[in-house]
Amino acid sequence: MEGAFQDAKDPKRCLKEFFGFDGFKGNQELVIQSILAGEDCFVIMPTGAGKSLCYQLPALMKEGTAIVISPLIALMKNQVDNIRGFSKSNGLAHFLNSSLSKTELNRVVTDMLAGDTKLLYVAPETLKKEDTLELLSKVKISFVAVDEAHCISEWGHDFRPEYRKIRQMVKTIGDVPILALTATATPKVQYDIQKNLGMLDAKLFKSSFNRGNLYYQVKPKGRKDIVHKEILSFIKLHNNQSGIVYCLSRKKVEEIAEMLKMNGIKALPYHAGLDAKVRAQHQDAFLMEDCNVIVATIAFGMGIDKPDVRFVIHYDVPKSLEGYYQETGRAGRDGMTGDCLLYYNPNDVEKLEKFMKDKPVAEQEIGGLLIAETAAFAESSQCRRKLLLHYFGETYDEKDCNKMCDNCAHPKPKQDIAKELKDALMCFDVLKSEFSMNHIVNFIVGNKSDSGIKSYAHETHAMFAIGKDKDKLFWKSLVRLALVNGYLNKNIEKYGLLSINDAGKKYIVKPVAHEMSVDVEYDNVSEDDFESFKLESVCDEVLFSNLKDLRRKVAKEKELPPYVIFQDPSLEDMAIKFPITIDELANINGVGKNKAQKFGAPFLDYIEKYVQENDIERPMDIVLKGNSEKSAKRVSIILNIDKKVDLPDIAKQLGIGFEDLIYEMEQIINSGTKINIKFFLAQFLDEDFQDEIIQYFKTIEVEDIDAAIKYFDGEFTYEELKLMHLQFVSDLAN
Repeated sequence: MEGAFQDAKDPKRCLKEFFGFDGFKGNQELVIQSILAGEDCFVIMPTGAGKSLCYQLPALMKEGTAIVISPLIALMKNQVDNIRGFSKSNGLAHFLNSSLSKTELNRVVTDMLAGDTKLLYVAPETLKKEDTLELLSKVKISFVAVDEAHCISEWGHDFRPEYRKIRQMVKTIGDVPILALTATATPKVQYDIQKNLGMLDAKLFKSSFNRGNLYYQVKPKGRKDIVHKEILSFIKLHNNQSGIVYCLSRKKVEEIAEMLKMNGIKALPYHAGLDAKVRAQHQDAFLMEDCNVIVATIAFGMGIDKPDVRFVIHYDVPKSLEGYYQETGRAGRDGMTGDCLLYYNPNDVEKLEKFMKDKPVAEQEIGGLLIAETAAFAESSQCRRKLLLHYFGETYDEKDCNKMCDNCAHPKPKQDIAKELKDALMCFDVLKSEFSMNHIVNFIVGNKSDSGIKSYAHETHAMFAIGKDKDKLFWKSLVRLALVNGYLNKNIEKYGLLSINDAGKKYIVKPVAHEMSVDVEYDNVSEDDFESFKLESVCDEVLFSNLKDLRRKVAKEKELPPYVIFQDPSLEDMAIKFPITIDELANINGVGKNKAQKFGAPFLDYIEKYVQENDIERPMDIVLKGNSEKSAKRVSIILNIDKKVDLPDIAKQLGIGFEDLIYEMEQIINSGTKINIKFFLAQFLDEDFQDEIIQYFKTIEVEDIDAAIKYFDGEFTYEELKLMHLQFVSDLAN
């Protein structure tokens, strides 16, 4: 056997000899010593802390073969490749699953029976097969490791029924030690795992869940096109760095991956609907850095040992905080900073709840609680790190966050809530039972119409409506704060019902100062509210590049910045549809009739020549968009601007935010229609300032308002510069 580790007594010597490491991290050595002593172990260790070494090293040191039960083929392959990288012989580690050919399967059996294999990775579905159990009965098994053990628990974020049968399968193999490992386990999940595996007396090794190098932030998920632009900007800031974008649906995965590719990002999709061979190719491309960004469902990444993932984006709200923690934990495994960005829209939460409506009631209630925890995390104004760690049963002082979450880096205004906190805790105390957050909040604000309030006759209680002077959002924020600060208990067995504990009762008697920021209330945006957003086929890259050169030439002749002529998305659309007439050009994204007539001639001549020289068959389905396609909203904006109605009043009249109004105005200008908002600009910008800003815009090649803010040393706001830029483009381009 390679390395002659058998019966070795010193794990450190073996660690250095085989893996080349000088020392262990965290609890690794204690876990390994326990396994070598033949004890059952339960290991809770965050992603990146080295869980796999906890079973790999003792497997090499102990006599026989260690069975590693793993949930994904991709994970097994990654782990086996890693072990073989340290070994002279491929036989040292194998995986056994449905992807193997007959020849590969025979090699596994041969190496196992010869005693050459120290680690065998199997899926639980493979382990239960008679052929597998028969093979294992012929060899000595050193121990069984259950990786990603949260899959056992119905409370875990990746519930898998076959995992709940592992104990009986292990009994078939023999009386061998069991090692269960996971990166995420709440106290409830932990108990469920140990009970199911019959290892309640196992030694517990629990590391801190804190990942101090990860920056957590949550942004509102609004209109699709705006979010896509934000994601593009975010990824381009992480120039050529590795990252993962998680989506809940396969369709969304494909859409985001295609959008990124069309914008010059090396991105690939990964989901269960792809052929297994394609999934493996995409995973390998990511590991080998042939691809920078993987857009994936939650199937991707479990156990993938890529240390330099610099960012993780959640396009959709995760189904649980366990899932969110696990997925964000794939960033920064090398100890360097990782950015974790979550997009949140209450409408996504409603969708997740609807998806569960056909499931058994108990499963619906469990799933509903997990989703509610994720929503509370997203909406909270408290330290994100403190909230996450509290969820996993760990106490944390937000002072240690070091501004590594958006709420600590950009704290919202706080108010003294000592009196209100006492009032809320008194309500819990006098009601003498466990209640949901919604029930207690309805009691405090005095909501008589709530069915729960009526059923308990709580509207007759003396303290009913004690907090009617503040809204539900305030009281929800306060109850969440009371929970995280240890004044309330949450009964997981009863789907998250809350009750006061001794610390809460002491606070009523002796209140201490507390400050709080009210949680964020996010707009509920449905898919119906999104602008039409159709992904076209990939453009002709040669034509696109040549059109950019032509734009630069035209811009110099006219002494204008290139983006005023046509923006990149317009050139890209030309390189897809090959317009050769003014009418066709007018219907290119972001052009319009006026701009087509003003700047179009050299572009149409070049495209027509290019089409002829390259024998290109132009798409016949170029849709001519007439004025009828302008929405009533945009017509209203144009008319109101013509009447010199103040912009905030226009936004209010249309029921949209000021940011949305700016977006609509930008679309109007890009489609070729002039607008004149000088009457509005004159209210807060002197003529000299306007001239100074316009001269600056004439010198830049790419629109970048943030750069403009820096150039003027913060003298002008984002909105002022954006509006000036809109007027500038309207004057010169249309």
